Amino acid sequence: MSDSTIASVRLGTRGPLVGVQGLGCMGISEFYGTTDEPVARETLDAALDEGVTLFDTADAYGRGANERFLAPFFRANRDRVTIATKFAIVRSDDEDFRGVRNDPAYVRQSVDASLKRLGVDVIDLYYMHRRDPAVPLADSVGAMGELVTAGKVRHLGLSEVTGAELREAHAVHPITALQSEWSIFSRDVEHSAVPAAADLGIAFVPYSPLGRGFLTGAFKDAAQELSASDFRSQQPRFTGDNARLNATLLEPVRTIAAAHGATPAQIALAWVQQRAAVHGLPVVPIPGTRSPERLRENTAATRLTLTDDELAQLEPIAGQVAGDRYPDMSSTAVARERS
Repeated sequence: MSDSTIASVRLGTRGPLVGVQGLGCMGISEFYGTTDEPVARETLDAALDEGVTLFDTADAYGRGANERFLAPFFRANRDRVTIATKFAIVRSDDEDFRGVRNDPAYVRQSVDASLKRLGVDVIDLYYMHRRDPAVPLADSVGAMGELVTAGKVRHLGLSEVTGAELREAHAVHPITALQSEWSIFSRDVEHSAVPAAADLGIAFVPYSPLGRGFLTGAFKDAAQELSASDFRSQQPRFTGDNARLNATLLEPVRTIAAAHGATPAQIALAWVQQRAAVHGLPVVPIPGTRSPERLRENTAATRLTLTDDELAQLEPIAGQVAGDRYPDMSSTAVARERS
């Protein structure tokens, strides 16, 4: 392995070997403004060059467009990539509509549609994107397990579930990875989900490890700095007084970055990467980017090590963050744990 290539780690007890940092591909298709597609394709190639092998998408991203965009890259590099996609979030022509389906018929329908869009015979890691509490986990995870038996999926994952839900699902069929938001700004998962994953030998895949860009230090007031087409402009943490207060919390991140000759984003990524040692489980964050330069900046963070004193300086930040992660938190594991 060269000095510029990231290390590898196994996803859980039985999962595939992947680079210790993955790539979140959602922003290529929507949510963060216009994408320069040729540059986005350069970013995918740069990721492979850096040792990134876990590429994360979902049928909901661009309503299938994200999977279709990635398909040529996946087919050209099938033996070098680990494909992760998801089902469960249902979208309609109404852009504000987000439903959730976990019923077995929808599981089977969704995997076939994703396989067709991706142009592959098998999905390496198939996630349930969100939990519908009205559908028993035994039914939805049981149907997902049937996909493994049928050879359509290699490994199963869950997203935004509680520790209790993770244990229940794992008893139905082995779960390889849990994907939920985890960053210096968002640490709710440490209460039950992370300990459960560690106990069960399940890997953790943090999404939004940069707090949707806030931890880069780029924002002071999203209402002024983000376009209406950028979904962050509607999120409580990026709005008005919340955004201005949260920006003040980044001072220790900037100080530590300066000491390392690094960027605030690299400090945030190094922090979440080091949670692996703190909690005793594999941690593979999936920061998203459409820029080869930013991709290389992100992977360089895997070679940073924060001291105990630096970690202590960052410890209080999450408890001081103003605003929820989403305008409506009802579909999240946090909401179910509080109910």
